[in-house]
Amino acid sequence: MSDHPSVTQVDELAKELLDDARQQHTKRASRTLVTGTSQRVTLIALAEGAELAEHGAPSAATLYVVVGRVRLHTHDKEWALDPGQLVTIPPQRHGLTADTDAAVLLTVALR
Repeated sequence: MSDHPSVTQVDELAKELLDDARQQHTKRASRTLVTGTSQRVTLIALAEGAELAEHGAPSAATLYVVVGRVRLHTHDKEWALDPGQLVTIPPQRHGLTADTDAAVLLTVALR
């Protein structure tokens, strides 16, 4: 028995979720990987052209691009993000668009 937390192979899971996303009419699939009282980590797969419509911002969150290319946008700014890039989610309403098949890791502070 190990004292270490479970380990998730994020890149492999991203491939599986992308396969699922391509089959969905929403062109999206996700899985929560970590949940607790202070944080939540969710892997979100988006087939090319998929969008997460503009929505409110959590108190603190980051977005890490695992694979693909996405655009994070607010009403007046836009960030083009490539694999390996991490961005702090802006505090205003924002949305996300997949320029290619993509998977992102969203980490949200819950307090």
